Amino acid sequence: MSKSNVRVLTGITTSGTPHLGNYVGAIRPAIAASHAAGVESFYFLADYHALIKVDDPARIQRSTLEIAATWIAAGLDPERVTFYRQSDIPEIPELTWFLTCVCGKGLLNRAHAYKAAVDKNHAAGADEDADVTAGLFMYPVLMAADILMFNAHRVPVGRDQVQHIEMARDMASSFNHLYGEHFVLPEAQIEDNVATLPGLDGRKMSKSYDNTIPLFAPREQ
Repeated sequence: MSKSNVRVLTGITTSGTPHLGNYVGAIRPAIAASHAAGVESFYFLADYHALIKVDDPARIQRSTLEIAATWIAAGLDPERVTFYRQSDIPEIPELTWFLTCVCGKGLLNRAHAYKAAVDKNHAAGADEDADVTAGLFMYPVLMAADILMFNAHRVPVGRDQVQHIEMARDMASSFNHLYGEHFVLPEAQIEDNVATLPGLDGRKMSKSYDNTIPLFAPREQ
């Protein structure tokens, strides 16, 4: 690949069976983008991220295979892109630790997922950190490592994920300031024209909510 190519990175969390929302919102536009000239594409199966949401190893393993098969069936050409499983690259958790050491706790306190968990506990009258794992708190650092590992220039996201890209930029800037210019500062590629499909319960279709319509469900189901 030429050094002038733009690097674009996309991941899907392996927390359940791929569904119509995944296809419309991420898989179809990503595969179309992979055919663009001057673009170097990175697509990964985010099985470390799944550990934050799912405590069933069999489900994560099954989901990993299902999502990989879905990408290929939908037309992803492994000869044109870099296609990988997050846990197959030990340098990603290694980089996560390096970024942890330059990331302020105050930045992580402002992460949407952590704040939502704290607000939920407050509303229930529980301790604000009840059932909040360090994994959930550190989620943005792992995501930053995913992006910075490959010096991605652009990361296609919905507006609800823009904060993660901004946090990755913050960590990259801190690391570069201390240790030299190692990381590209990524930019969010906001997918305004990508449809968000409602799930079976009316919320956004999500594997985490178990409200999905599986891509390859039998007609009867």
